This record gives sequence, C-alpha cells and structure tokens, in this order.
Amino acid sequence: MIDFSFIDDLTRKLSERVPENVKALREDMEANFKAVLSSAFDRMDLVTRDEFEAQKKVLERACEKLEALEQQLNNTNSD
Repeated sequence: MIDFSFIDDLTRKLSERVPENVKALREDMEANFKAVLSSAFDRMDLVTRDEFEAQKKVLERACEKLEALEQQLNNTNSD
C-alpha cells in the first residue's frame, strides 16, 4: 500500500498552487485532490519500497538455494 504521508504532502503542494483569490475553495480542492490521488494509487496496486526490498531478498535467497541444489544434483550425477 502507498504511504499516505506522501499523498498528504502531494495534496498540500497541489493546494498551495491554488491562487489566493480562490482560497475559500482551497480546503475543498485539497480534499478532492487527496481523494483522487488515493483512488488512483490504490488502482495501481503499488507496494512500498520496504515491501519490494523484502520480496527481493526472498527471491535472492530462493535463487541461491536453487543454485546450491543444482550444484548438489550435478555433483551427485557425476559420481
């Protein structure tokens, strides 16, 4: 899942770009920005960097084990 502090920060930055003469709409626009961004990121099915790195380590360990098993199998067949 996406880090909501990122969405909050992006929402704040977008709302800061709203001209001062429409400042009364700023809160509504900020809420709408947040809703749209949250919905878009949810549809993208994103993962956090931590989740990605954890899965990367799992895959690396699995590859190492597979290579060790292949080596063991090759050694057994050559005997």
